[in-house]
Amino acid sequence: MAVDTAPTPIDDVLQHIRPAVRERSEYTVDMPSGIDVKLNQNESPFDLSEEMKEELLSAYAQVEMNRYPTEQPEELRHALAEYDGVDPECILVGNGSNEITYTFGLAFLDPGDPVVLPRPMFSLYEKVMRLQETDLTTVPPRDNFRFDAEALAAAAAETEAVLTVLTTPNNPTGLAMTLDEIERVVTASSGLVVVDEAYVEFNPEGTAIELLDRHPNVLILRTLSKGFGLAGVRLGYLIAHPEVVRELMKARLPFMVDRFAEQTALAVLRRIDRVEERVRRMQASIETITEALQAMDGVEVVPSQANFVIFTTPVPADALQDRLADRGVLVRNMGGYPELEGYLRVSAGTETENNAFLAALEKSLHELPPDPAA
Repeated sequence: MAVDTAPTPIDDVLQHIRPAVRERSEYTVDMPSGIDVKLNQNESPFDLSEEMKEELLSAYAQVEMNRYPTEQPEELRHALAEYDGVDPECILVGNGSNEITYTFGLAFLDPGDPVVLPRPMFSLYEKVMRLQETDLTTVPPRDNFRFDAEALAAAAAETEAVLTVLTTPNNPTGLAMTLDEIERVVTASSGLVVVDEAYVEFNPEGTAIELLDRHPNVLILRTLSKGFGLAGVRLGYLIAHPEVVRELMKARLPFMVDRFAEQTALAVLRRIDRVEERVRRMQASIETITEALQAMDGVEVVPSQANFVIFTTPVPADALQDRLADRGVLVRNMGGYPELEGYLRVSAGTETENNAFLAALEKSLHELPPDPAA
């Protein structure tokens, strides 16, 4: 027989959720209807070929669905190690680089630990640090939006930061740090330094992998979502000292990389020339878009070293984003970053998508605002 009791008020339930969680907002990206050209999430515009999908369907048919995957996808781990020229013991593969970022919080950070982040940067890092209730120091950029390496080094040294994060090229600005700038911060840091290289394939400055031999406190984070075009597969990986990798394995959830994802990544790595060719096409797209934006009256552009570019116009960003969406083109409003108020971000698309964006932008810039008296 059921006990006749009053229901528990939801507010009484929610009070048991940590304040550090309740103070945050969920990560969402708007997707309005009627969008034909999606250029708001820095994705590759190129899907896998039909030939590769047919090959993968055959590979998937061999997967034992009733068996757990291994703790680490060893074949993929070795393939990535060969690709980057490191020992497989230096590789940790994750369910996207975001999963590894959350593992950093579990493995490295106690409440009150000092952490240093530059700004503006990918918002997930600050979210993780706030969830872990760290003592967070944020370092503003220079006037040209580039990270201030000297200020970051000073902050890491003065706070004795447990963790410092550098993103290069940086999302949302597309600007890269030089190897000397990165090493300046690493040398000043007694704690760990994460170098997020999500856009390394586009970066003329190259990778910071060579720092690993001199600085075991460096951790390099990668994703297969951007240059490799596998955003829908959710794969990322870490390159770090083997002892650091072993410690991180103790903190992460088990079975994070499924067998389907591993087979997909292996197929792409076997065709690395195709990845490189598509990266060149995306780089050419950004050059074309940048030149076209620079030629428009009143438009200011921040030259990018990634597969996207930010720009500002005389039209308020909110209004311009809406006008573009009405014309079937989706871009990202950067107003959530105080330093980038008024800026929009557009990703490299196909030639057709790029042309559609530029045409829609031209029309949107010359569209008269609605008459308030009408």
